[in-house]
Amino acid sequence: MKRLPKGFLPPVALDTASGMPMYDQLSEWFRRAIVDGRLRPGQRVPSTRALAKELNISRVPVLSAYEQLFAEGYLETFTGAGTCVASAIPDEALKPARASERATPRQSAPPALRKVAQRVEGLRTPPQTWANNHGAFRVGLPAIDHFPTTAWSKLINRHARKPPIEQMVYGHAMGYLPLREAIAEYLGTVRAVRCDASQILITTGSQQGLQICVHALLETKDHVWMEDPGYPGASQALRTVGVKAVPVPVDDEGLNVDEGIRRCRNARAAYISPSHQFPLGVTMSAARRMQLLSWAARTGAWIIEDDYDSEYRFGGRPLASLQGMDTDDRVIYVGTFSKVMFPALRVGYVVIPKDLVPAFAVVRDAFDTFSPTLYQAALTDFIREGQFARHIRRMRALYLERRTALLEAIDQHMDGKLQVTGTHAGMQLTALLPRGIDDVALSIKTARLGISTRPLSICFAKRPVRGGVILGYSGASVTEIRDGVRKLKACI
Repeated sequence: MKRLPKGFLPPVALDTASGMPMYDQLSEWFRRAIVDGRLRPGQRVPSTRALAKELNISRVPVLSAYEQLFAEGYLETFTGAGTCVASAIPDEALKPARASERATPRQSAPPALRKVAQRVEGLRTPPQTWANNHGAFRVGLPAIDHFPTTAWSKLINRHARKPPIEQMVYGHAMGYLPLREAIAEYLGTVRAVRCDASQILITTGSQQGLQICVHALLETKDHVWMEDPGYPGASQALRTVGVKAVPVPVDDEGLNVDEGIRRCRNARAAYISPSHQFPLGVTMSAARRMQLLSWAARTGAWIIEDDYDSEYRFGGRPLASLQGMDTDDRVIYVGTFSKVMFPALRVGYVVIPKDLVPAFAVVRDAFDTFSPTLYQAALTDFIREGQFARHIRRMRALYLERRTALLEAIDQHMDGKLQVTGTHAGMQLTALLPRGIDDVALSIKTARLGISTRPLSICFAKRPVRGGVILGYSGASVTEIRDGVRKLKACI
């Protein structure tokens, strides 16, 4: 028989002052726990010796209780698994009225009385059925099937087999120092980010990085420029502290700084994705970058630069970061490994101006103290030993192939119905739909066919005149991409 997993026993309640014999109390407790579902069929229970020791009582009443429960069919033994709750409880064992037995004075309060903070309502989002599918055209999903799992597993085993004490105790709020050093070297070389390891803060992804920025820099009712359309997760991070988002339109040169100044000259910060704007895919021009930095220096505002997938640029080397152009230390740079490795890794980073490091460390410590050290140590070796650079090169070539396949399929099957933008970089592109088509309804419809098309309209502050779909191609094979485009055409 298949070995059953070892379970945990709920606290056993015994009354030593009761006139009821101890073995009767034990047997009755087990019956109720099994009938109520606190002990599940097949769940392992302690041996009589272990239970007697745990309860600090004689083994005799435990033996008597177990014998009674065996006789009634509540317990049974399996070879190699010990004593377990019976896999099939007899019907007569379930005769006690469950409702009457479970009723207690501490029943749950009616839903109307169970209040939560008002800000929670502002964080709720409508059901996104298009996010339930993986493959074509899930946004933000890398090519998991091409990740070097063998090499990664060896690194995990290397650090998990005999970890030093410093990797098992509480870590520093800023993160694992060797990883921070490796990230600083990488960013300085590839992204022209000006920093050292002391400025690197390790997070559990870019979303936490954004939240830490918001909590460290902003006060309730501050105003922040947001790209429109833009990344919904950034707006959600702002709402956690009651910050007011000021939507600023995006054109072919990126965020329109003049319009931002017109709408809110004294905004406290601006959130941008200048290298590959999400979701339109445009690159912020040099003139706009200088204009934005000048505005931040004059007003004392902060710029949060989200550089989520800049490694994948198909027209040459990745562009230099905005942070590298900043001479007044107004830019906070946010990055993640979720897009270049795999989302479940949950490792991101923030590059912080030196004078802000203590404040960010305090906020990071308050969130969840520090990030898990095991993955940080393995990732450090992954970078140091060249695996990371090789993986990015392979993925850049693979994503170029998949992007080309998507563009060709759209050209072949869509008869000019889609207007494509943002094709020069990244892991997704945006396709504008013909006027009159509801992109949310379309995305729900395509989800039923097993493909994920994120509606463009949910990235706008107000519903746009023309909808669209965001199509991720990095996590789908060429065959899945071609099949997905045919399904999308059928839905349109």
